[in-house]
Amino acid sequence: MRKRAVKNQFQELPVTFRFIHTSDLHIGRKFANIPQPVDGNIRGRLMEARHGAIGRLAQAARDQGAAHVLLAGDTFDTATPSPVVIRQALAAMGEAPELIWWLLPGNHDNLRDAEPLWEAIHRDAPANVIALTDAAPQDMGDAATLLPCPVAFRASASDPSEPLVTMASDDGKLRIGLAHGGVTDFTESGTAIAPDRDRSARLDYLALGDWHGRIAVSDRVQYCGSPEQDRFKHGRRGVCLSVAIDGPGAVPLVEEVETGSFLWAQVDLTLHPRQDAAAALTAILPGAGRRDVLLRVSATGWAGLPDHVDLQRAADRCAPEFAHFELVTDALGTQYETADLDEIDRGGALRLAADGLMDDAESETLSQADREVAADALARLYAYVREAAR
Repeated sequence: MRKRAVKNQFQELPVTFRFIHTSDLHIGRKFANIPQPVDGNIRGRLMEARHGAIGRLAQAARDQGAAHVLLAGDTFDTATPSPVVIRQALAAMGEAPELIWWLLPGNHDNLRDAEPLWEAIHRDAPANVIALTDAAPQDMGDAATLLPCPVAFRASASDPSEPLVTMASDDGKLRIGLAHGGVTDFTESGTAIAPDRDRSARLDYLALGDWHGRIAVSDRVQYCGSPEQDRFKHGRRGVCLSVAIDGPGAVPLVEEVETGSFLWAQVDLTLHPRQDAAAALTAILPGAGRRDVLLRVSATGWAGLPDHVDLQRAADRCAPEFAHFELVTDALGTQYETADLDEIDRGGALRLAADGLMDDAESETLSQADREVAADALARLYAYVREAAR
């Protein structure tokens, strides 16, 4: 009995399997929706940040002790990225030879539309980059089997994760699913991923891509979001997920690792008439790191004509400090006062024009678009006159 107790004391403990879950790099995206300033190159910086995410993912894997990086679709933004974009992305992955990069076709780089892309990856990729163009089990070593579901078409009429149910894996190995698409409940059309796919396919973890925000569907079903954000709605820098699983059936330990270099943020600014609009704007701006922040300020409430002018001038002053800056005033109402119109002119043609624009801006018979045009024109007239008086 004593001998058996000593032996049990030194039995090997299960080795934790670790990997990085990421998706939606969209390498090669051109960001045509972001205005390019005359003296800046924000689009170029954003494009370079997407390529640079490869190196940051590699570093995250090293820091977390992971040997595998799972890319759950949309590694490339289009089905036809340039040869330079492809080769440079593959070369960057090859610069981390200690890692295995698993690339799954998504809806942007799906198998049908991007056939030449995946042929190029098969042909030119370094040995540590594996293109998952078949829905077939992949050996990840002694601990795990990867079960990929490549996207064949940009739009599908079925659940892209359905093949996971019948995919085989060796006994005693982790079953890790990799898919790209949205999750729905069972009352929907059935064209999206079932939220309980981990149970129906006996998965230890399902790594999903497609949604650019970070969402935990359940302990075993996770969206990592994009490692480099590209829209204002998420309000945080991009992350990848470090996943650690002690063995089959164990609950995965999932940790977010920040990888984004740019912050896309949207903030609300509520104003009231005669408020110091410039000071109110300054108070909500980040104090540091503005060069790497894309900021959209949505102004609401009410402001007088002078407030509108002061707000726009304050925005114009601070905008060059940011990677990108937007001031949205569509929902900011204007309160008109006689004293403000008197500043334009107490009589004569300018006053007649101002009165006419004010009437149109407050009209109940004109369309919303026409009222907004009139309000904008009046605000511009006020700003011009005020500037000329300086």
